[in-house]
Amino acid sequence: MNATPVSPVSGIVYPVGLRLLDRRVVVVGGGQVAHRRVAGLLEARARVTVVSPDLTPALEALVEPGSVTWVARRYESGDLDGAWYAVAATDDPAVNAAVSAEAERARVFCARADDRSASSAWTPAVGRQGDLVVGVHGGGDPQRAVGVRDAVVAGLSDGSIRDRAGRTPVGGRAGSVVLVGGGPGDPGLITVRGQHAVAQADVVVADHLAPQSLLASLPPDVLVIDASKLPRGRSMAQEQINALLVEHARAGKRVVRLKGGDPFVFGRGMEELEACAAAGVPVEVVPGVTSAIGVPALAGIPVTHRGLTHEFVVVSGHLPPGHPSSLVDWTALARLRGTLVVLMGVDTAPEIAAALIRHGRPAQTPVAVVADGSMPTQRTVRTTLSGLVQTLADEEIRPPAVWVVGDVVGLLAEVSPPR
Repeated sequence: MNATPVSPVSGIVYPVGLRLLDRRVVVVGGGQVAHRRVAGLLEARARVTVVSPDLTPALEALVEPGSVTWVARRYESGDLDGAWYAVAATDDPAVNAAVSAEAERARVFCARADDRSASSAWTPAVGRQGDLVVGVHGGGDPQRAVGVRDAVVAGLSDGSIRDRAGRTPVGGRAGSVVLVGGGPGDPGLITVRGQHAVAQADVVVADHLAPQSLLASLPPDVLVIDASKLPRGRSMAQEQINALLVEHARAGKRVVRLKGGDPFVFGRGMEELEACAAAGVPVEVVPGVTSAIGVPALAGIPVTHRGLTHEFVVVSGHLPPGHPSSLVDWTALARLRGTLVVLMGVDTAPEIAAALIRHGRPAQTPVAVVADGSMPTQRTVRTTLSGLVQTLADEEIRPPAVWVVGDVVGLLAEVSPPR
């Protein structure tokens, strides 16, 4: 693509948003550039026809379900009939020029991927935050536009650019709740949608395992409520948390429930969703990176590996085997050949390891314990099922820690430490 700024003599660009819902758009070309254009057009819910002898695998995958109509040949005059918009994205300048010329005769705006100066329309660098769309034109220089777009989107995501006026609560009502999974602790591992929700919050109800540095960046007018549940220590009752979410939402506030990991993986997220729904409060769920998968990955341990294991099980270890309230079938878990990931199982490790060995898991099965996953203090120790208890004592492992049982532990590789 031509990165040379276009002469002002040709006129400055007039920014306009095209509403292409169910309108025919023709893309000539089937390569990577065409794929990027098609992706944006489908998001606008246009009726997209691609004219090209060949397609990238990603474009071809859109043809079978009917998302895209494919004309499997080279461009011919008349292919733009009935189009509202056209994109010339082949690697042949002569073909692109012919497409552009037909579009000009038919008074159809056309974007040429190879020559912006010959285009009647420019595709901006586009970023989205919910229903907010940011489009940047860089005076003919696409890299300049991308740089500014990225800076604006990053500012909207981290809250340094405030969008207070545009915060439409979920369901269009006066107040709402967003259940956000913050990931294993490193603020860089929260999803873009999750970070955006936090940046737009009036009230944040946060766990101690949620990314704490995100809270430090919030404006002073945002109310932060500590809803930590310390292991076998102080904790806020779940009923109180539910009541706080409903209370602040009913007061017209945008409430974010910021949790560690994923809200629905041992996070009581469903209880909070049910409480909001019962109170008539609009609620949204933003999934997060669960520590059950993310923390082992950060330590270089895959929970599955081709030819080694076809299954993995995530289990809560907050109750030991034999506890009357435990819902875990430890006997069945011990018979599995795959990977077992134990969360909240530091204090109960002696009982869990003994039960797994007693019911058939070999005592020499490899085990890795990852403490403070994703944080600068993250560390990994390797042992076996029979040596787990002694290793935890020798290494003075305390929560939060995830331990992994299975042959995948032997694949542990050196990875860059959390930054």
